[in-house]
Amino acid sequence: MGQPGLLEKTDRGRRRAAGIYGAVVTAAIIAAVGEQLPTRGVVVAVVVTLLVYWVAEQYAELLGEQTAGGHLPTWRQVRAGLAATWPMVGASYVPLLALFLARLAGASPLTAANVGLAAALLLLVYHGWSAARAAHLAGRSLLAATSVAVALGVVMIVLKDVVLIHLH
Repeated sequence: MGQPGLLEKTDRGRRRAAGIYGAVVTAAIIAAVGEQLPTRGVVVAVVVTLLVYWVAEQYAELLGEQTAGGHLPTWRQVRAGLAATWPMVGASYVPLLALFLARLAGASPLTAANVGLAAALLLLVYHGWSAARAAHLAGRSLLAATSVAVALGVVMIVLKDVVLIHLH
């Protein structure tokens, strides 16, 4: 009976990892096109890109790891894998909602993109902190693990505000 608990922990870990990955991809797309496309275009670009990454990641994992012995994964395994990694797509909701609400409130495309990036950064901090806490980290270890998530978000902001704006 110890196996279901292990599988549940593994699924939680996969969900956290997928959430971090989804937040990074969302931030990268917002950084790259956030002020160049209409809000609807940004939303479509983020969601479609994440859907493709989500399916491709599961395809690669299930085909690569589950085909041992010449057997394809069952539909149950496919559904379970897709469900466990859905947070990759779901991670885009908060940053995209923030971007959309900023535009609705009259913010410029640049400001709205920055609001979306800030939301993605906060989401990354949450996912990083939550994953570190789940790993029973505390003190400096917790701070270090969370700081990596912050650094990933800051890289996206620097990419947008320094590289894409000043070098473009």
